Amino acid sequence: MDICLLVSGNLGYKILLEVCLAYNVRCVLTDRQSEEIISFCKLKDIVFFAGNPRNGKISDLINKVKIDVILSINYLFLIDHQIIHWPRKYAINIHGSLLPKFRGRTPHVWAIINNEKETGITAHLIDEGCDTGPIISQLRISIEDNDTGASLLEKYKEKYPELVRRVLEGASNGTLELKAQDHSKATYFSKRTPEDGEINWNWQKERIFNWVRALAHPYPGAFTYFNEKRIRINKVVFSNIGYSDNVDNGSILMIEDGNPIVKTQNGAIKIVNFDLDPGFKVNGKFYGKY
Repeated sequence: MDICLLVSGNLGYKILLEVCLAYNVRCVLTDRQSEEIISFCKLKDIVFFAGNPRNGKISDLINKVKIDVILSINYLFLIDHQIIHWPRKYAINIHGSLLPKFRGRTPHVWAIINNEKETGITAHLIDEGCDTGPIISQLRISIEDNDTGASLLEKYKEKYPELVRRVLEGASNGTLELKAQDHSKATYFSKRTPEDGEINWNWQKERIFNWVRALAHPYPGAFTYFNEKRIRINKVVFSNIGYSDNVDNGSILMIEDGNPIVKTQNGAIKIVNFDLDPGFKVNGKFYGKY
């Protein structure tokens, strides 16, 4: 079976190595920053294209190289009509959620923010929509209270090889079973940027807790402002410290063990790991822009 892999980053490199052991990888599409993938392709003399393939940039490659299956994993670029209809059998993507929930970008981060206790990965056919194609197979992954966006992604990486083997085996022997998505149950979440990480202290404490851990290092992080200075918050825990509802949300209630305890809409949160400027003062408020 002849395969074209659409892969990026360390996860894409890991899958490339594994698939090459069992199948004939005829070509690879990737991005220019995925140096491990590019170096491997050069070493193994695999045809590759690095960059955005849209708008006919790989028309010559499509005409020259015949493939049975496209498999897209952690690929950075949108896949257009020409690429979808390139393979003789299947164009398959692996998405980081239990579709039809959490279609779109960074689904593992959104799953934590939305207080989900379970997520997963889904292999599905690629169609013209965004993560809307028929489902081939899914694997479930639990979300623990101490999971961060980064730790959850590590769980994903452990599951991807199993799903890739299952899907390619089915494509090779013609036993794939397709199940249409229930679009009435679909949810969609947009691309995030570092500037989207600001905490709204009017949120309930549970959402702030999830917001911080979903965006924790090595991601850009949740943040707030104090005296016009931006403070990155890396970890928070719930606190039983009392307060009056007359106190503004975002106010510092007290300092405990050198860590500020801040009022939220429905309780207090202790900030146990944060980065701030040396001029930080404790008798004031965290001023969020809400």
